[in-house]
Amino acid sequence: MSLLESVANVIVGYGVAVVTQILIFPVFGLHTTLAQNLKMVVVLMAASFQDWVAAGSPAS
Repeated sequence: MSLLESVANVIVGYGVAVVTQILIFPVFGLHTTLAQNLKMVVVLMAASFQDWVAAGSPAS
């Protein structure tokens, strides 16, 4: 996978995660600002990345 494809995947994934939070959180009574949603996605992405590294970062 090229660097451009990797960057595009990260950007799209980030956008999908933010939009999902904006749509789903209110269903569960969680009301957050856009800034809070953006920060939460960064934290969740960091945790996911750490898990990926700990698993040996398997190549696709």
